[in-house]
Amino acid sequence: MIFENRLRIFNAFIAEFPKDRPVTKYLPEYFRRNKQMGSRDRRNLSNAIYSYFRLGNCLEELKIDERLFVALFLTTQNTDDFLTYFRPDLAERINLPFPDKVEFLQKIYPSFNFQALFPFHSHLSAGIAHDAFIAAQLVQPDLFIRTNKERAINLEHYLNESQISFEKNGNCYRLPNATKLNNADYLYDVQDQSSQYTANYFQPKPNEQWWDCCAASGGKSLLLHELEPTVTILASDNRASILQNLEIRFQQAGIRNFRRREIDLLAEINAFEKESFDGIILDAPCSGSGTWARTPEMLIQFKEDKIAYFMNLQRTIAENAIQFLKVGQPLIYITCSVFKEENEEAIAYFLANLPVKLEKMELIKGYEQKADTMFVARLIKL
Repeated sequence: MIFENRLRIFNAFIAEFPKDRPVTKYLPEYFRRNKQMGSRDRRNLSNAIYSYFRLGNCLEELKIDERLFVALFLTTQNTDDFLTYFRPDLAERINLPFPDKVEFLQKIYPSFNFQALFPFHSHLSAGIAHDAFIAAQLVQPDLFIRTNKERAINLEHYLNESQISFEKNGNCYRLPNATKLNNADYLYDVQDQSSQYTANYFQPKPNEQWWDCCAASGGKSLLLHELEPTVTILASDNRASILQNLEIRFQQAGIRNFRRREIDLLAEINAFEKESFDGIILDAPCSGSGTWARTPEMLIQFKEDKIAYFMNLQRTIAENAIQFLKVGQPLIYITCSVFKEENEEAIAYFLANLPVKLEKMELIKGYEQKADTMFVARLIKL
């Protein structure tokens, strides 16, 4: 009865879930409307939902219940009483190595195609190991936070007092993905390990003027300021509301030497003089496909034709931004995408059509480290 009720709750959620909403936004709303659900019910439902969406469109001919059982089988290595109740044949093999699980499923379901777990695999950037990347989509990445030297002692004291396990690499901290950091947000910023790594490409010099032209909440600007506090930053975005959040975040981090400005980089821009900046960070709007292990619902929400949309968007933004960069200075191009059209093919386009040369570029293989997969390149204006 308990397990049947869990399945009923799951089916009710799937039936009403809007296919264009992020789970992280919708799930809290669902819980607020269903206050009778206890903490265990919420945890079980969350686990089932994330596991289910990791199946993408694979085995879509099956009923929802059956697809959930397959998803739970693929995404866990722990004995599951829920799965034991409904599918003991799967539960008794829950500890098998992943390749053996795939082989077993192919015997039961001849239509099961491992590649279909990530339906856009033909677009993956060069250098990505397809099977390893697809397998990584079945695992929730870790939580990464960043702090600075001034806050580090207090942060580590908080983590130790709260008995929260962590690994530290410089100012980057790795925590279990479900960690709750209650009332401690003043000690850290949430930022994926791969995102923090992109700062290695910035190389700012004292007193330079830099433009973070798609700044969003300002994560890359925070990294830039940490590398060189004397840099003056212009942080722009086309969304006024997110720039307000950016200003709050900058103030909390003690950044004073900055301006924020609402700028639409798809339009004709005459916001400032040509060749105004010593460096530009273009953290480009993109598919976000390198982060889908965190947001697996995107496997069914994302449409393939959106790749071309983002590709053209990135080209237009780069073409408009480059005119404001000084000769000999860097444009840092960043995506959280695994698609070649947004990564190495974007760089090939820039080299052919913009006055730039490539200094270096890198696919950051976060899927090998339970982190996001990203791409970064340092281009120098000619």
